[in-house]
Amino acid sequence: MTQRISKYQRFKMMNPVIQFLKFIYLSIKIMFVVAGGHGGTRKVN
Repeated sequence: MTQRISKYQRFKMMNPVIQFLKFIYLSIKIMFVVAGGHGGTRKVN
């Protein structure tokens, strides 16, 4: 049982597609927070 869970977690960690989607989701979330916090006027590089 524990082996199956660790295997699944390792698969999730090593899966580049999931990492890529998580990265895009986080970037969009941060973008919205920054734009909303500054009224969308100031640009942050």
